[in-house]
Amino acid sequence: MNEIQRTGFAERLKTAAEAKKALLAGFKPKPTVTAADFTPSAEARQAELAQVRQDRAEAKAARIQAAHDAAEAKRVSEEAAAAAALDAKRGERKERKALTKAEQKAKRDARYAARKAR
Repeated sequence: MNEIQRTGFAERLKTAAEAKKALLAGFKPKPTVTAADFTPSAEARQAELAQVRQDRAEAKAARIQAAHDAAEAKRVSEEAAAAAALDAKRGERKERKALTKAEQKAKRDARYAARKAR
């Protein structure tokens, strides 16, 4: 085989040395390449956690605000119903008073007419 490629002893030693160098180069540590937008995983986790906490706080504030709004709406509607009931009660009382006054006037007029008739 050596005669076909026509390589001598020195050539074979040189090729073996190059192969050994290449093999050893594979074990050497390679320089690391860091991306420009790379953030360490701990920082990324912290940022994600902060975002989740903020989202949850906003959702909680929205729920609390909705509960307050519902309670306020209920209170306003109850006050309006109470005011309407009071107005209805006052209206009935005014009607009764007006009828009572009319009845009293009719009685007075009847007494006056009876006196005049005597």
